Amino acid sequence: MEHLIHLGKDKKLKKVIDLQEPYVLQKRNNVYLHLCSSIMSQQLNTKVAAVIYNRFLNLYENNKPAPQQIVDTPTETLRSIGLSNAKANYVQNVCRFFIEEKITDAKLDKMTNEELIRYLSQIKGVGQWTVEMILMFTLGREDVFALDDLGIQNGIKKLYKLEALDKKALKEKMLQISKKWKPYRTYACRYLWGWKDDTPNIK
Repeated sequence: MEHLIHLGKDKKLKKVIDLQEPYVLQKRNNVYLHLCSSIMSQQLNTKVAAVIYNRFLNLYENNKPAPQQIVDTPTETLRSIGLSNAKANYVQNVCRFFIEEKITDAKLDKMTNEELIRYLSQIKGVGQWTVEMILMFTLGREDVFALDDLGIQNGIKKLYKLEALDKKALKEKMLQISKKWKPYRTYACRYLWGWKDDTPNIK
């Protein structure tokens, strides 16, 4: 796997990678559904997010609602599965945008990462971090770096002994470190996320 050879040149990151199973990026269909799922999971732990998303899918007969079906679902119904009022609205905003813009997965595939971040961030409730997660885990883009993700910040701080830096200096240092990971920064992020907080510090 090319990304393992390339990322392994960073000796510190290699130690993190060696603790884990090799990761393979996958491309998934129905981007709008993954965007909805991402909004639902914000500020929730993984297990709770999975329960709420499953309840959401179970509202629909075939477990794969079309954007129009989601728009037509009463807010009260979306609230009843555990969504806040804001999240219920944001999920419907996503689906309206996909309908109005006649968005297909193929259309999104043709856009660069930067174009997609600009395009999908127009939707109220969708920010840069959410689009980055879609780029990584739905569209399977290999070179996305989630600079503002707290897990990535904490992982890099711990691995490269950067605890003393303020936020601005930390981000500059993160960008500098991540340059050597190109064009596989998504994989680097994935291995940093997989490196749990309780893992011993790497010397």
